[in-house]
Amino acid sequence: MIEEETLLLFLVLLVGVTIILGLLIKAGLERIGIPPLVGYLLLGMGMGLLNSLVHFLTPPVKEVYAFLAELGIISLLFRVGLESNIAGLIRQLPRASFILLGNISFSGILGFLAASKLLHLQLIPSLFISIALMATSVGISVLVWQEAKALNTDNGELLIDIAEMDDIAAIALMSLFFAMIPVLNGDVEGNIIPVFLGTISPFLLKVSIFGFLFLILYHHLQRLMTRFFERLEPAPDPMLMVAGTAFIIAALAGLMGFSVAVGAFFAGLVFSRDPDAVNFDASFSTLYEFFVPFFFIHIGLQLKIDSFATSLNLVIILLIVAVLGKVVGTGLPAILTTGRASALLLSISMIPRAEIAMVIMEKGRQLGDWAVSPQIFTSMILVSAITCIISPLLLRPLLQKKTQLEL
Repeated sequence: MIEEETLLLFLVLLVGVTIILGLLIKAGLERIGIPPLVGYLLLGMGMGLLNSLVHFLTPPVKEVYAFLAELGIISLLFRVGLESNIAGLIRQLPRASFILLGNISFSGILGFLAASKLLHLQLIPSLFISIALMATSVGISVLVWQEAKALNTDNGELLIDIAEMDDIAAIALMSLFFAMIPVLNGDVEGNIIPVFLGTISPFLLKVSIFGFLFLILYHHLQRLMTRFFERLEPAPDPMLMVAGTAFIIAALAGLMGFSVAVGAFFAGLVFSRDPDAVNFDASFSTLYEFFVPFFFIHIGLQLKIDSFATSLNLVIILLIVAVLGKVVGTGLPAILTTGRASALLLSISMIPRAEIAMVIMEKGRQLGDWAVSPQIFTSMILVSAITCIISPLLLRPLLQKKTQLEL
């Protein structure tokens, strides 16, 4: 009993220290224009390095951090969905989908070829890398566009639409890929078609059920729920109840075989329809700031410091692929629709990989070394961190120059 109480007090102490360090890191990095998630990753790596000396990350402690990280994933993807604009996506679909097609296909194909041909990785690790490299972290570039007061321009709106569709496509491919892993990993020579159909049919059925529930919530129940929450209690309670509903939807999605990240994203889309629900986001920000750092810290905890040396070759190749995939895949089709200057801004803005890419690699790591090895995981996390640093550094002066020329 005493040991349990001591463990509980130690956990409270450790979580409290982690929260304070996370806030200090966030405040410091924002002053120099570096995304806080880089600091959170480094904090997790530092804790892992300290653990190799002190051994304070016992299995119960790791379970608590894993639980907080899961809540962080839900909070993160819920906000991505909450800030999405389905109507705007539909309006921009003809223009944005052309750029999206080049962006997604080139990034994915280049990533797969680099992983399978240059790095000689197996099929499933190559597919994990390919899908992870498709997703863009819109939040990283949006902050820079906001600073330049260029987000409400045609190019700024186009950027958001492409990045949102980019993430939706990556999430859809992630769900389909997870459903197909048993087929891809098994011995199915000679009878792959019936096995494929046997796997894809239940998946499509679950997608249909989940989509039907989403449409009911989106078109009929969402407004009733938010109005009920508003009448029940004053702010910030309505947003907390919305967040609680998002947690429930995410859990149900997980029970149906989807990722909780997918459930949280669609929960955000449900409430994004109501402007009042989006206004709740200010109330949700505290909850968001509390949980989300634990997701990145938990990823940092899993990085193996001793695998850095063996991962250097992977990092260099995957970083080149990550940058080229977005610059070429976005830039070439964008030139045909927006012009060279705008195409350059859009392509650089699409370089960062963060939230969804890390979710994909994290889920792969949970499957084991056969899916995502420590070297691959470490390499992709380092690539994500580097892209989140270099994109704002390149984008900020270009946007400032463009703004000055327009003035």
